[in-house]
Amino acid sequence: MNNKWFLRISITACGLAFIVIVLGAYVRLSDAGLGCPDWPGCFGQITAPDEEHEITQAINAFPHLEVHSGKAWKEMIHRYFASTLGLLILVMSLLAFRHRQNENQQIRLPLFLVVLVIFQGMLGMWTVTQLVRPTIVTLHLLMGLLTLSLLFWLLLKHSRPWLDKITHTDIKTSAIKPLAKFALIVLSLQIFLGGWTSTNYVALYCPDFPTCQGVWLPETNFSEAFVFFKDPSINYEGGSLTLEAGVTVHFLHRLGAIITTVVLSILALLMLLKTENYIFRNLGILLLVVLATQVGLGIANVVLVLPIPIAVSHNAVAALLLLTLLLINYSLNLCSNKVLSPPNDINKGLS
Repeated sequence: MNNKWFLRISITACGLAFIVIVLGAYVRLSDAGLGCPDWPGCFGQITAPDEEHEITQAINAFPHLEVHSGKAWKEMIHRYFASTLGLLILVMSLLAFRHRQNENQQIRLPLFLVVLVIFQGMLGMWTVTQLVRPTIVTLHLLMGLLTLSLLFWLLLKHSRPWLDKITHTDIKTSAIKPLAKFALIVLSLQIFLGGWTSTNYVALYCPDFPTCQGVWLPETNFSEAFVFFKDPSINYEGGSLTLEAGVTVHFLHRLGAIITTVVLSILALLMLLKTENYIFRNLGILLLVVLATQVGLGIANVVLVLPIPIAVSHNAVAALLLLTLLLINYSLNLCSNKVLSPPNDINKGLS
């Protein structure tokens, strides 16, 4: 009974973490990151000001700022969802600690997630108080994806019904396992480059495709492109990099996309051609589909001049690509170590 509830809360938290990441991308891409100039409230109020008396109160409290109710609500809705996620993670940790004597109960990971979500909340506060400084916002994005990844890994640890289908005789997967780990590292670096591109507002510094600024190898400025410790008193909304520095960041993200595509494609093809089990073949197909979607969205962002729905989808599919690689790595690891066990009783509770 208790394991059943832990599993259900894990599924809910994982889905909610994905929603929070998508909402965060929408807030950032719609320039609403400073829609509320304070934290945790908004213009000194619990909700975003939209009534006339609330707007007047907000102007009196922050006379040097404009009040945009739409942007404020975007930011506050994101905070409401993030706070709910934090509460779910806290409940998960309490359940895990209470039933820590259960052989199948994970305990360290839920407790670590509590620490992580507290740190994530602090990053959310610093995002506002340090005026969307790229380093803070990028770290906020990466920690959000780490939270999602750990929740998904925890979910896999507690519910793995499909893994009964993986046979121990499928020894060819041992050669794919190192590549899968390497692919995860490559994707993580590419996600960082994507986040740095977005938080520095340089997604359109290469407005053409496949060239950049009309050439194949544009002028670059690495010394300015990756400065992580900047003046916290400057408002970074809209970007602060010079053209050459911004082009450098964008161009490296494109190069990273090529490398990531090649590595992940090789992994997917090996899973299709070198494994005997249909589970791994299906995972290979899934990886190819998600990867192709992500590449298409990245190109569309440039060609269509960064429409918000496509840009937000690009962030969402990046998260799905990360989860796909985690699922592949988990499955390969379970198979190669021969630690399969019968389905847990907690899975029966979901039927």
